[in-house]
Amino acid sequence: MSGAEPLDAGLLAPGRAGGAAEAATGDRAFLQAMLDAEAALARAQAALGLAPARAARDITGAADAAGYDARSIALRGREGGNPVIPLVADLTAAVAPASAPYVHRGATSQDILDTAAMLVAARTLDGVLTDLGRAEASLARLAAAHRETVLAGRTLTQHAVPTTFGLKAAGWRSLLLDARDRLRTVRGSLPVQLGGAAGTLAAFEAYGADGPALTRAFARELALADPALPWHTLRTPVADLAGALAFTAGALGKAAADVLVLSRTEIAEVSEGSGGPSSAMPHKANPVRATLIAAAARRAPAQAATLYASMAAEDERPAGAWHAEWEPLRDLLRLVGGAAHDAAELARGLRVHPAAMAADLRLTHGLIVSERLAVVLAPRLGPARAKALLSEAARRARDGGRPLGEVLAAEPELAALIDAGLDPAGLTDPARYTGAAGALTDRALERS
Repeated sequence: MSGAEPLDAGLLAPGRAGGAAEAATGDRAFLQAMLDAEAALARAQAALGLAPARAARDITGAADAAGYDARSIALRGREGGNPVIPLVADLTAAVAPASAPYVHRGATSQDILDTAAMLVAARTLDGVLTDLGRAEASLARLAAAHRETVLAGRTLTQHAVPTTFGLKAAGWRSLLLDARDRLRTVRGSLPVQLGGAAGTLAAFEAYGADGPALTRAFARELALADPALPWHTLRTPVADLAGALAFTAGALGKAAADVLVLSRTEIAEVSEGSGGPSSAMPHKANPVRATLIAAAARRAPAQAATLYASMAAEDERPAGAWHAEWEPLRDLLRLVGGAAHDAAELARGLRVHPAAMAADLRLTHGLIVSERLAVVLAPRLGPARAKALLSEAARRARDGGRPLGEVLAAEPELAALIDAGLDPAGLTDPARYTGAAGALTDRALERS
């Protein structure tokens, strides 16, 4: 193994390997975010006359992750339990002696690491939102193009009643828009953290600062929100972020789950634009994008659960609860970032096969519209008799492999109704029993 090879190259994480979310959440990205927070704090203090402008420029100039050894910082971070302590030492050594007293002045490690986490989240969410936009645009086109494409609706794995692929795609898009709205809200509320040793801003005040004014200036420097209070043990920002990310993973996972079912060989109603290969079977084109999204959807809730559990944090700064957040938060951002990118590619290339949908609708010989027949015949024959007649007709259709409409047309009890205009063939046509699917699709597509 080469000494330059990364410790985590993404070998077991194909969903995020090489993607934008991986780069935005890597060690170098977190290191840069911590340095950005330190530099912004120095600039904010300078803007309020609490530090020399020269010192702020010096610290900002030294805040380049390329000049720091992340592995060394990680190893030295074991001593104090977090990476900020050795980073501050390295940053202090990197600036001029006159600037050194203004590095990290008044702050505590959690101020820097929490702020860095919010920066990393903001930068990652910007990419996620872009990918969700790409995915929903593709799904809107699919929904419009297949507004009238009929397929079997399935409940508890079985054919239920007909629906349309347009309505299904519109539903996927609706979930993505719900996820987008939640992520946008969270993205706009991600706050800086600034509280000092125990959330009172006492050290900043001792240096002559107005604590809330300094927090506002700090937030402006980083384009993050200004929190009402230091949130060292008030973990609403992390919990809200966890919830929105887990919801997004689930929303993407719903579409992926449907694609995985519909792309089975024996169903073949959809297929990925460019399926993935198999190591042993040359004929296969696996639904890889949907598979990776489904994997992310299964993992995300557990990561979010850890972040929710960490809300029960004791005192003004906790031992363990805060530390437990770091890896799950990064994993959750990576999972959703990778899934959103895969969803955009999946939606863009998804192939729809209406002929297969039509063939599958015929598998039950018209029984898929038995609900409609029950509604039509009950007022004419009485509910009990209509049910009994349809049950017997369904049995004969299944046993004889005959269309239900043909069986009903030969039913003596229905002869008078047929003479009066009852059309068994039309009533058993799945395309004539999709309810308000078209109108619902149109309504869903009105949402921007």
